[in-house]
Amino acid sequence: MSDDEDRAPVVKKQRIHFGSLEAVEKERLVEDPSSGTKEKGDDQEGEENGVSSAVLAGIRAGNINISEGEYLELTEDQTSERHQELLEEFERRKKARAITVPTDDASVKARLRELEEPITLFGEGPPERRDRLRKLLSELGEDVPRKEEEEKAKHEPELEEDVWYHEGPSELKVARQWIAKYSLPRACERLKQMRIEQARPDPEKAAKTQELHRRLRGLNNFCSQIGDDRPLSFCQFSPDSSMLATASWSGLCKLWSIPDCEPIAVLRGHNERVGSIAFHPQATTSLDESGPCMASCDANGVVLLWSLNMDTPLANIEGHEKRVSRVAYHPSGRFLATCCFDHSWRLWDLEQLEEVLHQVVFFVSLV
Repeated sequence: MSDDEDRAPVVKKQRIHFGSLEAVEKERLVEDPSSGTKEKGDDQEGEENGVSSAVLAGIRAGNINISEGEYLELTEDQTSERHQELLEEFERRKKARAITVPTDDASVKARLRELEEPITLFGEGPPERRDRLRKLLSELGEDVPRKEEEEKAKHEPELEEDVWYHEGPSELKVARQWIAKYSLPRACERLKQMRIEQARPDPEKAAKTQELHRRLRGLNNFCSQIGDDRPLSFCQFSPDSSMLATASWSGLCKLWSIPDCEPIAVLRGHNERVGSIAFHPQATTSLDESGPCMASCDANGVVLLWSLNMDTPLANIEGHEKRVSRVAYHPSGRFLATCCFDHSWRLWDLEQLEEVLHQVVFFVSLV
């Protein structure tokens, strides 16, 4: 085996130069002045300055650009303009993403036609058309007026917005003052109790909730009774839970004893389906049984007041022209609210024997 075969192959290392070509070339020439080719004429002056003829040829050809150490700085105006353009572009894209465009292709074409833009381009599908509309709206502004809205605004007269109200009766003022004096102290007491409940420790509140759930799981059917031949529309317990009142489509209202569920009385006075029956808040506790202890209503618009010791009505509250669906007492028992099928509800003062409020409810349908 020869000596040449014992030698390891020489691997040429790749050199990576950092910095300008001019500085690297000067360093190379300083280290090895013999490198480079000698040329005559103008090249001798370059070699005397430490620059090879090859570099000079590259400079003359325009392939190498060696500056004299000058720097080109961007002016502040150019930087701010470029920055402003980028900000406007980002803002436009953000606005485009937030714009809602129609999903129906026909609506998209109609909107493009309103903007006086071509409704379709070559090779454009519905998704691309929606993107183009979104881009146009982001550039022009989403609030571009539509022709239909402009024509509609021309034909529609301008409506004057005036404050509309009517003066209520003197009985309503008396009723509101009385309700305020009755309700405000009780509301303060209720808020006080709620703050006390809120301040209790969490384990205590959790234990109370678990106890309530345990009692609810133990509920079971105690007794069962057939209330009427027709369907029952409403039922309510008395304030002391000793009786149950039921209303039926047969026009009858009945009282049942608790807990044996035995009939106590049958109240006859309605000729149509009874919508509801409600106990007075003080009935069976502190109110005289001969006074008005219950109220009921039916589909003819009749509202009747009942006592506990009579099966005929004490009074008839007149004034409803259509079906009355519900009646409810104010917690004080002085006022009775009735809800009618003519989209209105009324408040009656049972002490003044007057209707103190007739409120019409307007419904707005959203299409």
